Amino acid sequence: MPVDTARALAAAPRTTDISWTPEDVQLYHLGIGAGVPATDPRELRYTLESRLHVLPSFATVAGGGAPGVIAALSMPGVDVDLARVLHGAQSLRVHRPLPVRATATRTDRITAVHDKGKAAVLVLRSDAADADGPLWTAEAQVYVRGEGGWGGDRGPSADAPEERGAPDRTVERPVREDQALLYRLTGDLNPLHADPEFAHRAGFDRPVLHGLCTYGMTLKAVVDTLLDGDVTRVRSWTARFAGVTYPGETLRIRMWRGDGTVRVAVGAVERGEAPVLAGATAEFTRR
Repeated sequence: MPVDTARALAAAPRTTDISWTPEDVQLYHLGIGAGVPATDPRELRYTLESRLHVLPSFATVAGGGAPGVIAALSMPGVDVDLARVLHGAQSLRVHRPLPVRATATRTDRITAVHDKGKAAVLVLRSDAADADGPLWTAEAQVYVRGEGGWGGDRGPSADAPEERGAPDRTVERPVREDQALLYRLTGDLNPLHADPEFAHRAGFDRPVLHGLCTYGMTLKAVVDTLLDGDVTRVRSWTARFAGVTYPGETLRIRMWRGDGTVRVAVGAVERGEAPVLAGATAEFTRR
């Protein structure tokens, strides 16, 4: 089978030297829709180098190169067609605020392979650290259609309880027609997000927005709406990709604030709030 579970799990961790600059951070922020209105002081924290703060989800693209999904496909024991691959979920824990400029080391390894019957799910863990210590730990769940059914461990359920009651805040965020074309400049060149023919081969009507772009847009909405724009308060951010976003759509982001947590659900307005992110939770420090 194209996913050799034993080999993937036994493979040595892969270590990569990465670095980034303020320009990389600014490009990422623009890619997730920051900078509107362009002169708003709240947006200048994401776009102007003299005031720059780093949204923690930048960790998913820091250093450029292949994103978590594609990186998982290059690990030993994994040989699958990119057109059969979807990003199932993403989690991120930051150990301290991310610097606007850094050189670091990232270590990647496959920590689990789950048998979902009709698909396999690879779990790729990435740890990054610089000279001052750990920066973040991330996990990408990579859903490979047609690779399940070998009798392996199913892993944890993806189901999450639905939120009850009215959300504390609801905001809408437009997705630009060219959003995927801009976001892919951060390093994710998967043709699913730009090439109509490849998108059709993967089972979609047209190219879809990167799941990690929606992931970043949503975290920014949480920070701006409930955390006073303070990116340093975020401790973790986890979400399951319940569906796709198409460029040109509008995201409706509903937020329920708890004690040190924000639960979030995201839907596409133009498709009757079809789910996009589910089971999403941000943990933050209280003031």
